[in-house]
Amino acid sequence: MQQIQLNIIPFAPNNTILKIGLYKQKIEGYASLYKGEYPRILWEQYEAELREISHLYCNFSDVENADYVVEVDITKSTNFGLHYFRFLMYNYFVGKVDVLFPNFINDVEIWQHDKNKSTAKFNQYNKFTLKVQYARVSNSFELVVAYDGTAKLYAKSLQEIGNIDPDKITWVNSNGKLFRWKEMPPEEKQELDKIFPLLNYKLKKQFDVPADKPDFNNRYPKYLNFINSFYNNVLNTDAFKKIIPLADTGFWKVAEEHTLRTKLNSNELLFGKNMLSVSPLEGMKKYGPYKKSPNNNVKFFFIYHPEDKATAVTNIYKYFHKGFFKNNDEGNPYRAFPDIYTYIKQPLELAVTNNIEIQNKENIVAEVDYAIKNTPRTADTQYVAIYISPIAKTEENTDLLNVYYKVKEILIKHEISSQVIYNQNLLRDDFNFYLPNIEIALLAKLGGIPWRLNCSSVDELIVGVGAFYSQTNKTRYVGSAFCFNNEGIFEGFNCFGADETMMLAGSIRNAVTTYVERKKDAKRLIIHFYKKMSEQELEPIMKVLHNLELDIPVIVVSINKTESKELLAFDISDTKNLMPLSGTIIQVGYRDYLLCNNTRYNPSSVVKMKEYHFPIKLHISSSQKEVFDDVAVVKDIMDQVYQFSRMYWKSISQQSLPVTTLYPEMVAQMYPHFDNEHLNEFGMNNLWFL
Repeated sequence: MQQIQLNIIPFAPNNTILKIGLYKQKIEGYASLYKGEYPRILWEQYEAELREISHLYCNFSDVENADYVVEVDITKSTNFGLHYFRFLMYNYFVGKVDVLFPNFINDVEIWQHDKNKSTAKFNQYNKFTLKVQYARVSNSFELVVAYDGTAKLYAKSLQEIGNIDPDKITWVNSNGKLFRWKEMPPEEKQELDKIFPLLNYKLKKQFDVPADKPDFNNRYPKYLNFINSFYNNVLNTDAFKKIIPLADTGFWKVAEEHTLRTKLNSNELLFGKNMLSVSPLEGMKKYGPYKKSPNNNVKFFFIYHPEDKATAVTNIYKYFHKGFFKNNDEGNPYRAFPDIYTYIKQPLELAVTNNIEIQNKENIVAEVDYAIKNTPRTADTQYVAIYISPIAKTEENTDLLNVYYKVKEILIKHEISSQVIYNQNLLRDDFNFYLPNIEIALLAKLGGIPWRLNCSSVDELIVGVGAFYSQTNKTRYVGSAFCFNNEGIFEGFNCFGADETMMLAGSIRNAVTTYVERKKDAKRLIIHFYKKMSEQELEPIMKVLHNLELDIPVIVVSINKTESKELLAFDISDTKNLMPLSGTIIQVGYRDYLLCNNTRYNPSSVVKMKEYHFPIKLHISSSQKEVFDDVAVVKDIMDQVYQFSRMYWKSISQQSLPVTTLYPEMVAQMYPHFDNEHLNEFGMNNLWFL
């Protein structure tokens, strides 16, 4: 039996009625309130003139010479109450902690110096965030205590560093306060000997500080230890409780009756011959793919550099043709991974005359473009390019990285499927661990189905919308109208800028129109959105659907990661692992839920590294609110998100997020590098981005 604990502590204020003064003019050290935080009673008394006032200022104590003086019940003006408690906490911690984020409009962020992890080059800090909310899990105010990982500040001040490119500096610590460098007040820049830069990616490289290595171990015990330590040593004190009277019971325990679960078979996948498995690795190994490529005429060719021909190209052909062989402990060879036909049922037919040997590394894109245009291809044949690239996806040089994407774009333009493989990986002794992911992605690009959800077909459309911020273009791109049926089968997509809400609506309209033409009895439209969808974003979509005269509910599921400044759930009955059982659902607000999406299917499950996923946070809304009157509908929507995370065909590893948001983000990450503004029909109906 699970015992779920959230990183939330309820508290009941000692005084809920505050007499406060509000000022129209900005005053140093006073909190800035926007209109949504003005007390309700103030609106009741001065609504007409408040419409013209964008901000008011107060310190929650002074009333002398105030423009407005009111008594506020913070249980009725909760937004005002949240700001009040943030202000109190910020002022309490000034001078008491190593580093403090100075903006009490937002959550209070505190950094604690970790002397054991610091070096002569940098000082390392553990980051914590305190967030105040109202009646999400209890009936009172609540404090969320989150551990946010670590940060490093360079040990030398800006004065000691001397000449440095200011564009490389993002954040700095000045006398225990954290500032964004470009927005730092001029008076704070006077003493450069007391200003220390945050070591971001660029500065780590400049100062020869190693990048942090990803930790794939179970993070639950580490995070809970940090949170408990911070609570015991910093928050659970008489001094702090005078301003935030935390409940003596400590962190919130979720009552068993308030914990939901997905369906028992939601983690099941169908493989070859309709055989079931919960593991893509085991399912593919035992039963093979659910459906092989529908293309009977498939030909492979290679794009490579001369120096890779005898090594990388020869190796990948050998692995596809014969399988991957290793030596056991006795020195005897064994097949560690099968050939491509055995694994994904794909015959390996080579089109040697289509091979492209690149002669000039400075001219890769032009050579590939010329060769593709001038090499004959057989009609009614699907070609697959295996590009042995000297450029890794993690390449920092944007010019080199662009080559990777430009080659992709050329192949899409000519309706050629492709798989890019980094040449250095093909020399690895453990390449057998890469092959399952490569071949599964190839099968999906060729229209095959590695596995599908074990559920009955229902006439509904799922549209996924994701986003990626392009540092190069300084714009956010959205992969939109990424369509799936309820079995998790991909049905096409499009991609464009995030601010183009009308195009977003139009893309969804086209998807719905096409779908309804095929399935006239559609029961509902479900949109998986990468963030909480605003009224402005939802309005044109609803207008489009209204014009289509579709009398079906539109359900929007906003899907966010919860790894930073957000909620976590711990199963404290499992003192070793602490990760809740997969499929656990916890309500954490009105239509807000945590979904625990991992591979701990029962208390004795052995979880692999990389699969200790934190919960994802979901918010559900609908054009027809009455659909949520039945808790079964909520569970059904959660079930679908849970299942769609198991339809990721780029890896055999379990993902925590559904493909409905992962796939659009992957496309949007590549899209800004393309020259053409629009994808061709092949590009919109192929999983080329895997």
